[in-house]
Amino acid sequence: MKPANLSILKIDPDRKRRPRGTVKRIFAGVALALACALYFAWPRPEADRRIIGGDANGQDRPDSGKPVSAAPAPATPPAATVSSPATLLTVSGYIINRERIEISPRFQGMVQWIGVKKGDAVKKGEIVVRLEDAEQRANVAQAEGRLANARVALERAEIAYRRAHDLFTRNVTSQEADDEARLAVESARASIREIEGQLALVRTYLEWTVIQSPVDGVVLEKLVEPGELVTPQSFGGTRGPSTALLAVADMNDLQVELDINETDLAKIALGHRCRVIPEAYPDKVYAGRVAEISPEANRQKGTLQIKVGIEAPDRFLTPELTAKVEFLPTAP
Repeated sequence: MKPANLSILKIDPDRKRRPRGTVKRIFAGVALALACALYFAWPRPEADRRIIGGDANGQDRPDSGKPVSAAPAPATPPAATVSSPATLLTVSGYIINRERIEISPRFQGMVQWIGVKKGDAVKKGEIVVRLEDAEQRANVAQAEGRLANARVALERAEIAYRRAHDLFTRNVTSQEADDEARLAVESARASIREIEGQLALVRTYLEWTVIQSPVDGVVLEKLVEPGELVTPQSFGGTRGPSTALLAVADMNDLQVELDINETDLAKIALGHRCRVIPEAYPDKVYAGRVAEISPEANRQKGTLQIKVGIEAPDRFLTPELTAKVEFLPTAP
């Protein structure tokens, strides 16, 4: 090619850069077109659900091809519990012994020996305490000596009377001498009876130094120790210091002592059936009946004291335990 034609074909430098921008724009356009195509061609889950298994609101239809999960099995019902009979009233109280026996001495004396301790079981007639008995033994010996002398005196008086009476029958002595001899015999016999009574008394005091349990039961308290001076209870049962030796009770004769509101008094009566449930053993239930209703209310508390006897108590029940008492409806 001629040089003149080459000058004609010469491309301006600014024009050389234009194809680069054009190429870029072409590639950008192609990329945008591919992106749009992929966007519209790519499957969307929401549309599939609307078409295959749902309605317009996206809810599953029963007749759709989507598998339907089985309904959950109903839960197993809890084991049936036996409900307790209805109660008229429920009140809490304390278990007590129906009778608490405090063993006291019959006379003032010194404790020599105690053969039991708190919690020991005792039998009726069992020896539980001994008092010092030296004084009582001396008194018995003294009375026995006086009685022996009195019997000797009686024998002498009887001999003297026989002689006096013999002389009187022979008119040797007077009637007065005979009477005196006879009265001496009567006096000697009276002395013997008096001394025999004294001997019985001191022997009784000696027996009283040996103290026995009056009932079958359990020792609730040991109130004295050997060496202590004790005195009998005063008249009327008032207990003073060092008057009782032991406290004993029959553990098969228990009650629940409780206070009920005076407004509930009309609901119960003597002999009313109850259930007794000790707080310490809530799974144990004992039958009971109202054994005592106090004749006097407590004005300050507005309550009345009730005692419920427990039928067939066992080793689980001890005095001073808290127990709940349920008063059952009366039979129609």
